[in-house]
Amino acid sequence: MKTFRIKTHRLPLTYSKPHFFILNKGLNSGKPLKESCPNCFVCTTTGEIHRDFMYWLCSGLWKSKSFHYFLKGSVIPSITIGDVKTHLEKSESIASRNFERFNQSIQALKSLELNEQKLKLTLKLIDTAKKAILRQLMYKSDAF
Repeated sequence: MKTFRIKTHRLPLTYSKPHFFILNKGLNSGKPLKESCPNCFVCTTTGEIHRDFMYWLCSGLWKSKSFHYFLKGSVIPSITIGDVKTHLEKSESIASRNFERFNQSIQALKSLELNEQKLKLTLKLIDTAKKAILRQLMYKSDAF
């Protein structure tokens, strides 16, 4: 049973079915994206739950660098649509057999990603505060 479909993304197209994008050029090939870019595939699914499942499956495969085996080319490495599809089909069948465990892992990854975003925002605010303090120090010579 086919639960997802992968096609090459064309920039002006929009999709009505639940979908996400997969980068296909460079060392980040296989990285799932929520927004499209010029060099990507689109993965459409049957529903939101399955899209979420496939997105996190693809994310896990990308983070574990399992797409690197399929990279072709020396200057700008890329991955073929056939390799992505085959690898995702095999990985989906393995993850589906352990669906409950995989689902728990997805929830943990979502929580970690949310914490990572909060930390990045905190670091950005700290950097902005440092710059403001230094600017105040540099432009007000009578601060001392």
